[in-house]
Amino acid sequence: MSSLGTDGGGATYNSVSGDAVVVGPLLMAQHIEGIQLPPAAPAAPPCQGPPPTRVFVNRTEELAGLRDAALALAADPEPGVVMVVGVGGVGKTQLVAQAVRRELAQLFPDGRLYVDLEDHRRDGAVDLAAVLGGFLRALGVHKDYVPGRLAERTALFRSVAAPLRLLVKVDNVQHAPEARALVPPQGLLVVTGRRALPSLLMDGAVLIDVAPLDDRAGTELVRRWYADADEGTATDVVRLCAGHPLALRAAVEWLAARPQLTLDDVVRDLTAGRYGTGDDGAREAMGVAMGASGGPAQDGVGEAVDAVLDAVVAEVSDDTRHLYDLFGVLPGTTATADLLRAVGATRVDAGLGELLSSRLEVLVESADRPQRYRLHDVVRAHARQCARALPEERRRSLLRLVVDFYADAAAHGDALVLGARFRIQSPPVRPLAELGAQRALFTGGADALEWLDAERDNLQAVIRVAADEGWHQEVWQLCESLWALYHSRKHLADCVESGLLGIEAAQHEARPDVEIRMRNQVARAAYELGDLDRAEAQLDAAAGLLELAGDPRLSGVVWESRGLIALARGRSEESLHAMGERAEEARQLFERALAANRAVPDRHGVVVQSYNVAQALVAGERWTDALGVLDEAAEVARTTGDEPMLPRIDLVRAQSFVGLGSLDRAVAATVAAADRAASLKQFAKLDQALELLAALADRAEDRPLRAACEEKLRELRRNMGLEPPAAPPA
Repeated sequence: MSSLGTDGGGATYNSVSGDAVVVGPLLMAQHIEGIQLPPAAPAAPPCQGPPPTRVFVNRTEELAGLRDAALALAADPEPGVVMVVGVGGVGKTQLVAQAVRRELAQLFPDGRLYVDLEDHRRDGAVDLAAVLGGFLRALGVHKDYVPGRLAERTALFRSVAAPLRLLVKVDNVQHAPEARALVPPQGLLVVTGRRALPSLLMDGAVLIDVAPLDDRAGTELVRRWYADADEGTATDVVRLCAGHPLALRAAVEWLAARPQLTLDDVVRDLTAGRYGTGDDGAREAMGVAMGASGGPAQDGVGEAVDAVLDAVVAEVSDDTRHLYDLFGVLPGTTATADLLRAVGATRVDAGLGELLSSRLEVLVESADRPQRYRLHDVVRAHARQCARALPEERRRSLLRLVVDFYADAAAHGDALVLGARFRIQSPPVRPLAELGAQRALFTGGADALEWLDAERDNLQAVIRVAADEGWHQEVWQLCESLWALYHSRKHLADCVESGLLGIEAAQHEARPDVEIRMRNQVARAAYELGDLDRAEAQLDAAAGLLELAGDPRLSGVVWESRGLIALARGRSEESLHAMGERAEEARQLFERALAANRAVPDRHGVVVQSYNVAQALVAGERWTDALGVLDEAAEVARTTGDEPMLPRIDLVRAQSFVGLGSLDRAVAATVAAADRAASLKQFAKLDQALELLAALADRAEDRPLRAACEEKLRELRRNMGLEPPAAPPA
């Protein structure tokens, strides 16, 4: 018979520390059943990827190859890979989009995932953890359940995608491991790239080679766009563009915007551009961007595209040309209208429209509110070469405006996401309202976090550029502000990369306080990645600077991080004696951090460090001492409105009661944690509470409570996207 909810006399209610009141044994299971969970995400499968255009010619052989490969692989329970190869801008992505619309979508009904790896590539390496994080969220996994480490994200992706027939499309693959990491458990991976990858072919990948259009197909395409074109003149345009679809589309769109001109004018201008002296540096860059290997045919394609882009850009309006130059200067790959206005662009909407209509620019798929724009990577190479012609002072002034925009926006985002946490930098002088011309960039903490996440790659690029330019203050301020993003979304590799630049910036500015903060951020990221040695090395260096730091909270963050590492090492110890020593070491470190926060005073810091002290006491089996510390922490949290800490406090309190052998009070504390976590929408903490409560019910042999917890846990994880929806009743 269960003793849960009773205190020896069959009481109906039980309270813990004076404020957590829960129902007794007869109604406990019903209480858990009544916890309100968030609704499940819509069951619509993801449908990602660039849409197909209405005008599409030829490619009959390539489409047939994609269809046949997909049909063969769809019949195989093992996943398959198709590799679509060709020079940049030749139409690989559009070929896949056409194949999806015609046949592939029906073969893979559970959804289509898409990513362009150029958006996640830094110094040649792709952040696969970020790619998989995006895939998991697209498949319905709640952000709170996306883990931080690449291995964990890979495992979760394979688990969530296991029952699904998925089509995964990946552009700009350069190395085989990038592709292998993204193969769905069943379904099809279609990758595009500029060269075949022999190791993928050895794995059984099907190769589809996409060449430039021949004269007949190219002429048909031009005449589909420009019905009045003379066949001979259209063929001349195709040859001058080397059959390159991107160049052809840009040339004909340019003509369509100038009705006073004819196709003969295009031929004349392209001929002059192609055979003029030109810019050898730009042509070389275009060849690299298109994946040219130096052969005559590919060199001809690069020159043709270069000539078309020169001609098109030369004829756009001054405002649009300024936008084009800005895209060439921007550190990242995408831009919003707000950013472009912030760096001095005028008539932004008209200019973006002209670049879109000229097919120099595309809209980026994004779940967040503001639209983002990017140049095709071939066009971006051309724009960056054009930007190099700008005076150095002008280029640096534009970059500085970009850096200042992101520094202010990130600081405002940090303030909304993490509230009044300890920061070294002062709040930005420029108000948030000034950063958005038509509406605020974001309005609340959740909105700000989504904006920061959507801009993550641009923010990382901005930090690197600021470091290169020697703008050290902006480097460390951006790094400090982005802790809100790094910690919340577990972009741990980003945190390490930027933090190392932040350390260098702090050293340049002779700011030991900043260096301590940066080293601690790198240490915390390394700790979460499981690299405890690296974390301790950073903290050792930070500790050597503490005497030079003015704010005692800097000492506190270092002692806190050391304490967390001590607890982590204690969990891996084999002997109880060694575990106890580690727990005592952690307690002393947390006590020092607590004293530092009391000295300020920082009330939130006091709550956090008290909670940490209690964790160390529990690890050292000092249950009663832990309860006393937790009661004080809970009181401070309630009086200061620090509600998010209360579920965490309740869970450690439950562990203390378990240690004391009081299952009744352990259950009451766990139920209080579940209630608070549910009301605060802390779903990961709710999951933790329900799992603990199920284990406690099992120990107490309370089958109804255990069943209620397990069912609620299944429902929660299903709604969080970790399990497939239950099949409808027959």
